[in-house]
Amino acid sequence: MVSRRQVIVGSGAALAVGKSGINHAESALIRRVPYGACVNRVALEKDVDYRAALKAYCQQLTPEGGLFWDGLRPARDQFDFSFADAVLDFAEANRMTMRGHALVWYAAMPGWTKEISSAAEAERELATHIERVVARYRGKIKTWHVVNEPIGDPEDTVADLRPSVWLRYLGPKYIDLAFRLAHQIDPSAELLLNEYDIESVNDISPPRRQALLRLIRDLVSRGVPLHGVGMQGHIRGKDPIDGNGVYRFASDVRSMGLSLHVTELDVIDDTFPASVIERDAMVAERARDFLTPIFAAARPSVIATWGITDRYTWVPTWFKRRDGLPNRPLPLDATYRPKPLWQVIDYFCQRNAA
Repeated sequence: MVSRRQVIVGSGAALAVGKSGINHAESALIRRVPYGACVNRVALEKDVDYRAALKAYCQQLTPEGGLFWDGLRPARDQFDFSFADAVLDFAEANRMTMRGHALVWYAAMPGWTKEISSAAEAERELATHIERVVARYRGKIKTWHVVNEPIGDPEDTVADLRPSVWLRYLGPKYIDLAFRLAHQIDPSAELLLNEYDIESVNDISPPRRQALLRLIRDLVSRGVPLHGVGMQGHIRGKDPIDGNGVYRFASDVRSMGLSLHVTELDVIDDTFPASVIERDAMVAERARDFLTPIFAAARPSVIATWGITDRYTWVPTWFKRRDGLPNRPLPLDATYRPKPLWQVIDYFCQRNAA
């Protein structure tokens, strides 16, 4: 297992404390773009090597599903913060921060939300949820993914937005409501839109990217307290990265005074060759092609992956390989050894960090 300080400053670097009393390893950590990962509940509780990997590599954590409605509110009048609290405790004990994901999403909704039947009821439940959750972590969670995946598929277009219980009863104003409420409860928190599938050369990403940009411009023009944009980066391995499109999008976001965040990076490798060496190289190349135009436009606030090890990943649930081999979408393999993807992430975390 690589130590935290080796990860921070690189192999062989001196861990010196100069005459000024500044620890140069700590200084290097401050200058880096933070690296983060989402946290698997079972692994955090039961896998000592998993916890060691989080400590060694991460500066930021996100509870995987711990703040989704279905886990957080199993009943209308019940909140279960146990997993999110556990991740926050672990993060704080290890000098990390925790990111809030997500306050509003169309998916992972508990069954009782199907009983919502009016605009007044939808607004009341949305407000209750945001007020309770943001207030609990006020001053502790510095960044919230307020609205996750708002852009619809081509056949879903209602002002480009994805169908949900919120859109059905509140219309597009549900987004305004969510941001304004979150800002009211914690004015110091950074509030993000978070979206996926906007980076590839295919028929899907370009229209989604443009729809997201239209939404961002509209929110900014109306003074909605939007502070940044999360580019998830669940990269479709079969499709090349649209470098020019990603660069233009990132540049447009920065021109509006918003921060950029890489929030859920992994590379879906179901169509890649069986060879581990070849496959790992292709995964790393896709990530490099994605991060290069982002950094050319602006230094992002974080590079975070959706998981840290191939041992615990969502990818085979939807993108299982036909040859039966395990997927390898993440920076560490199933035995916690760093892969070429980690080298790419580590390189970019150090870019423009001096």
